[in-house]
Amino acid sequence: MTVTNLPPSLISTLPGGFYTDPEVFRVEQERIFEAMWFCVARASDLAGPGSFRTCQVGRESVLVSRARDGSIKAFLNICRHRGAKLCTQESGQVKRAFQCPYHAWTYGLDGKLVAAPNLTSMPDVDRVEYGLVTVHVREWMGYVWVCLADSPPSFEDEVMGAVAQRLGSAEAIDNYGIDGLEVGRRITYDVRANWKLIIENFMECYHCATIHPELTEVLPEFADGFAAQYYVGHGAEFGQEVKGFTLDGGEGLDRIPGVGEEQDRRYYAITVRPQVFINLVPDHVIYHRMFPVAADRTVVECDWLYLPHVVESGRDVERSVELFHRVNQQDFDACERTQPAMSSRAYAKGGVLVPSEHHIGEFHTWLQNRLAGPTH
Repeated sequence: MTVTNLPPSLISTLPGGFYTDPEVFRVEQERIFEAMWFCVARASDLAGPGSFRTCQVGRESVLVSRARDGSIKAFLNICRHRGAKLCTQESGQVKRAFQCPYHAWTYGLDGKLVAAPNLTSMPDVDRVEYGLVTVHVREWMGYVWVCLADSPPSFEDEVMGAVAQRLGSAEAIDNYGIDGLEVGRRITYDVRANWKLIIENFMECYHCATIHPELTEVLPEFADGFAAQYYVGHGAEFGQEVKGFTLDGGEGLDRIPGVGEEQDRRYYAITVRPQVFINLVPDHVIYHRMFPVAADRTVVECDWLYLPHVVESGRDVERSVELFHRVNQQDFDACERTQPAMSSRAYAKGGVLVPSEHHIGEFHTWLQNRLAGPTH
């Protein structure tokens, strides 16, 4: 049930239970996180054959690794023998194979079963059929995306299409050469709030004048409450005296060569559902990945990406990192302050959205359609 009899300027939000109910979160895991393309890792984190990361995608632990031929593979992180978790570390390196710590069933980097105690006495066991369960995988913009669905949706439509819808074309993001940038800083945030509160916060700027004084100094138009995502193709322009996207508005780092004059001195924000935020500025890219782990807890991994020579030379990136790190802290604090109210009787029917937030209403409609849709 939602708020009714509202004035024309307002529309209702989701009811509070959507942010607290474990059953709602379970259905989200099944019909959103396990059914859509989900970004799990920076490809450069998998530096060579045998390097791996484990990531939580919905209810599943996924093992992402680099194979001998240099390709990236993804598997469910489950031993086919008795179901033990195969890799218990978040990241690491193996020489030639993954070995289950329970009964030593061993799998090659291609997922094939290669060894197990007494396996030679079981010639009828097919090494491929009893190999690791594979997961669909794609690389784009230097990141690894996986999909747990048996038949994944179109990557071009759902992921690349989201960028095109925001910027006006998929090619507009190519100017930033994100796949060729390097991670200058990574910060992981453990946010005690529902993942939807984080998305909703990122999509709007009605709060910017209140909690983001540093950001609105650099991007003055944000003080008016309209976020960059409110308009297709729009980038928020830097203030007249601002030289770079830094904490004090001072000079930034080397501009990414592909960024043209029309994109210079502008900030663009993109949401790729269900869990990626991409922030574009002339000299770096800020890339968020959310990992929803409970109805009231979300882990957010944030990368600051720069030109390779900027990172390799050891140049100081602190002022550019600190600006959005502070924005992240301010946003996540606001989400954590909001989460407890989702259980309040005052929010049982939800709240309201003002005109500059009406695009959040479209997100709510999308979410409800996903939850009501067929099981994948």
